[in-house]
Amino acid sequence: MKRLLLPILIGLTFSSAVNGGHLKGPKEIVVTSESTNESIAIAKHLKKKGVVKYSAYWCPNCRDQSELFGKEAYKELNVVECARDGKNSQTQLCIDKKIEGFPSWEINGEIIIGVKTLKNLSELTGYEK
Repeated sequence: MKRLLLPILIGLTFSSAVNGGHLKGPKEIVVTSESTNESIAIAKHLKKKGVVKYSAYWCPNCRDQSELFGKEAYKELNVVECARDGKNSQTQLCIDKKIEGFPSWEINGEIIIGVKTLKNLSELTGYEK
């Protein structure tokens, strides 16, 4: 009995760490880096071209990808949240699109998985300065 009680007590003691305040409120990627004029222009181009970024708020690669754009440019992107408990979740769309990894980019009907540089995204979509 003591063997069962100890893990329960430890779990109750540290439950606030597991269910901490950082998990309350909207579950979304928060971008903190500043955008450049070029990253904003590229983001607007991607939106105009119908490019979609499939993402999950808990995904470190998705956060890294978003930080490459910066907070101003990130607001310009078409972003679909795939996590069921994420803000404005569109999980069924992610399932229908057969999203297998994050971030994923839909460019010209093709799903491309992974973090992409702004240069790479520019090349994939025909962006020119």
